[in-house]
Amino acid sequence: MNIAYWIVAGLLALFYFYAGAVKMIRSGDQLRPMMAWVDRVPMPVVRALGAVEILGAIGLILPPLTGIAASLAPAAAIGFLLLQIGAVAVHLTGEDRRITLNVGLIAASAVTIWLAIGR
Repeated sequence: MNIAYWIVAGLLALFYFYAGAVKMIRSGDQLRPMMAWVDRVPMPVVRALGAVEILGAIGLILPPLTGIAASLAPAAAIGFLLLQIGAVAVHLTGEDRRITLNVGLIAASAVTIWLAIGR
């Protein structure tokens, strides 16, 4: 279970760290081709989402790695699960109906929660 956790959580953390960094660094015009919802959300909210994604990625890796506050890892995974449920709602209420990636991230977050609790 430990190896499975590190594989799934590591991939999830890499994805969210990258996605968060992109949201923090790029302008709205640069984000628009990748994220159609950017026009419907104020830029400070996009930046805040990026910060949350980066912090969550750190929360998946650092606590289990150091053994300090290890309960933060499942909490971060639960946060990502809730984030993606919200993302699906945003996609479905707008013009962008592509939710395949979001559903995959929901599944990966659920597996990470299960593996983190079972550690």
